[in-house]
Amino acid sequence: MSGTPGRPLSAELSEQLLAVAVEILADEGWGRLNSDRVAARARAGKAGIYRRWPTMAALAHAAVGRFRLVTTPEDTGSVRGDLRALADRWTTPLDREERAAASILGAARYDKQLRAGLEQALVQPLTAAVAAIGGRAEARGEEIDADRLALLYSVLEAFWWQRFTAAGDGAMVADQVERVVDEVLCPLVEPEDMPVAV
Repeated sequence: MSGTPGRPLSAELSEQLLAVAVEILADEGWGRLNSDRVAARARAGKAGIYRRWPTMAALAHAAVGRFRLVTTPEDTGSVRGDLRALADRWTTPLDREERAAASILGAARYDKQLRAGLEQALVQPLTAAVAAIGGRAEARGEEIDADRLALLYSVLEAFWWQRFTAAGDGAMVADQVERVVDEVLCPLVEPEDMPVAV
């Protein structure tokens, strides 16, 4: 199945191997991802795996790095609305892609390829979403200070990692999300001269 070194790699087999990797990561965890298990489930030779990815970390990076775990919300006309739409995903249980990403979170502390996969899957899309929300606010004449926007990003990222590591299915009830948006996220981006409620 692996053929000679110069033989073009089958895109169909590559997709199959990536899908199997995601399945194993999501359902069994990073510790169970190995070439024997991937080859058996994909009905492929191990050589075909290693021609594409020299390590399981490289395979996991390729699989998880294709995800987009954060979606920039549609423009709601307000920062509050945009943040609520962005955080709406927190009300749903982790899906297969999120479970796969969550499974490599601990190991990513020690492996740069796994970190790179999470960077592509979550960090970059979240950065783009926060930038879009900030850009919309500026276009409405509600410019958000760069430091406050950076703090907003940091807090959102922390909530996303918490979602991946929390016990249970990762879902928050809608009322909790509303409180996070109104009591944590929105105050981060309010102008400094806003009156403080007493």
